Amino acid sequence: MREIVLDTETTGFKPSDGHRIVEIGCVELHNHVPTGGTFHKYINPERDMPTEAFQVHGLSMGFLSDQPVFSEVVGEFLEFVGDTKLVIHNAGFDMAFINAELKTLGFAPIPMSQAIDTVRMARDKFPGAQASLDALCRRFNIDNSARTKHGALLDAELLAEVYLELKGGRQRGFGLTADADESGSTVAAPVERVARPARSHDASEEELAAHRKFLERLTKPVWENN
Repeated sequence: MREIVLDTETTGFKPSDGHRIVEIGCVELHNHVPTGGTFHKYINPERDMPTEAFQVHGLSMGFLSDQPVFSEVVGEFLEFVGDTKLVIHNAGFDMAFINAELKTLGFAPIPMSQAIDTVRMARDKFPGAQASLDALCRRFNIDNSARTKHGALLDAELLAEVYLELKGGRQRGFGLTADADESGSTVAAPVERVARPARSHDASEEELAAHRKFLERLTKPVWENN
């Protein structure tokens, strides 16, 4: 089962206010496990970078001005994503920006039914608890020390680990001691079993003597009734 973990960085909060995508990061999963396949692009938003957004992701217009515009990467992006389920933290935000960019270029929007929102998953699983990516990394003991600023690819990689935990943990669907065969499939490692000699269950003389003594104390035992 193929899924894509996706994250974006933007110039602001709403595409309706003229804000644009400046980075897309995607991580490919197979059966909830990263395959090593990724899609990662920095994008020239063709507008200024607000200070508030720069403080979040650290992407300046001096850097982004040399990057491709969205129209130059959209084909590769859509080919990588296809009709695969998209795993997104706060899916409504990222999907709004992606579909705004697609609409500008005349492409059909990606339906929300294609997205899996990990914020909703986390809130359903842990009602009342914090559902931010950092909070979930702490909950699942996932090392996010490299996340000094938001970055689409790094955040997608962290989210892939969080998603695996939200789906049931690292033992889901495979053994911890599984090895890979030549085809890449996982097979359980052989378990060494130690043969033990049969144990005698006969009562000892001491046990038989104790049992006879116990029976002598009984009056009218039920097994003597005719």
